[in-house]
Formats: sequence, C-alpha cells, structure tokens
Amino acid sequence: MKTMTCNQLGGACEKEFTANTFEEIAEMSKKHGMEMFQKNDKPHLEAMDKMKELMKSPNAMKEFHESKIREFNNLPEK
Repeated sequence: MKTMTCNQLGGACEKEFTANTFEEIAEMSKKHGMEMFQKNDKPHLEAMDKMKELMKSPNAMKEFHESKIREFNNLPEK
C-alpha cells in the first residue's frame, strides 16, 4: 500500500489516498475532486483550472500523468 495526497496529485489539500496501485489512487482522487467541485471549493476549483490548462496540451498532460506514476512507484510501501 502506498499513500499520496490530493496536493501531490495536483489538487489543493492534504487529504490522503492509500491504495495498492496508482490507478486506484487516481480514481480516489477523481472522486474527491468531484466532491470538491460539487461543494464549490475554491482552492480545488483553482487546481482544476490548472489541470484544464494542462489538458490543452496532450504532451504536457501525458508528462504530468507519467510523473505522478513515477512518484507513486518511488514511494515506500506502508
């Protein structure tokens, strides 16, 4: 099991997500992001705007995603 925070994943808070795979953590982060969107949480909305900018460039988004996978893979097991 490895843990990453919302902030580490491009979000706006220190909520922790723990899972065996990066895909599981990414899904948890996505659900959290949707909850924060529904709550109209300003810091998370700002983080989402930054992510939207990344998505305009397929290469930038790909590099971001790959960097997060590398970060996950380099984390110690808990």
